[in-house]
Amino acid sequence: MTRALKETDREKTAERLLKSSANKFYDPDVDIDWNAPLVDGKRYIPAHRSSLYGTKLWDSLSEEQRIELGKHEVASVATTGLWFEILLMQMLLKEVYDEDPTSSHAQYALTEIADECRHSTMFARMASRIGCPSYGPVPWLRRLAKLMPSISYGPARYGAILVAEEVLDRLQREQMNDPDIQPLVRMVNRIHVLEEARHVTFAREEVTRGMAKLTKKEIVYQQFIIALISYFVTRAFINPRVYKAVGIRPRDGVEAALNNPNWRESIQWAGEKIMPFLQESGLVGKPGMYFWRKSFLLPGKR
Repeated sequence: MTRALKETDREKTAERLLKSSANKFYDPDVDIDWNAPLVDGKRYIPAHRSSLYGTKLWDSLSEEQRIELGKHEVASVATTGLWFEILLMQMLLKEVYDEDPTSSHAQYALTEIADECRHSTMFARMASRIGCPSYGPVPWLRRLAKLMPSISYGPARYGAILVAEEVLDRLQREQMNDPDIQPLVRMVNRIHVLEEARHVTFAREEVTRGMAKLTKKEIVYQQFIIALISYFVTRAFINPRVYKAVGIRPRDGVEAALNNPNWRESIQWAGEKIMPFLQESGLVGKPGMYFWRKSFLLPGKR
């Protein structure tokens, strides 16, 4: 009876999200003016969210170089987000493959995949429009991540999705309301934030339901896997090649960023909404604590 009620609640949530998706969704090809000129002098991210803000390397840059670095950093975050969304779509398709396609739950998963297809295209177009390459993760991580849909399942899978979505969501909410940020970047952020709110609701409920079904041994594995994936997600945001855009050797830029208290605090701040939920759900535990701290999402040494 309890399980039946839970399945009923699952369907009700999916039905509500399907209605919301039908009532409000965006088509970046139509809703964004890709031909509008970029605004001279406006930033692409707030200065204090740059990975080098507050370091000696930052102090050595001119204002124009700082804006240029921010441009490449926002492109790196966007194309890394694109990469993760492709992984997310693979994971959702694995879920749908084993489900009844007539269920609202399966149909919402397919709807979310459609959303992510548009978001991926939008991020790619933004990077191209502002004159940046597709950075994404470093090559070895791109290869390693192919294992993710196979080694993750259940709450850890949805929890990892939440980490990527909610960390990015908090950064984008700040940017979309900042009048000093490029209008194009603000609009991309606004569309992503509004549509990802539904995805977050979907994933959070899947984590809560899934954790109730696990054995103690499974929970240990789940705690380790989500921490490992979250570590790779936060470390992948800034591709080392972005620093070359302002004449900084990538190795020096990475070292400065990893040792930069401001950057570590920015990541921890971005995770302030999702980490309490994961802790309360039981997904944060000793098996993964080393990687949680190295991810900067929880206090501790890098």
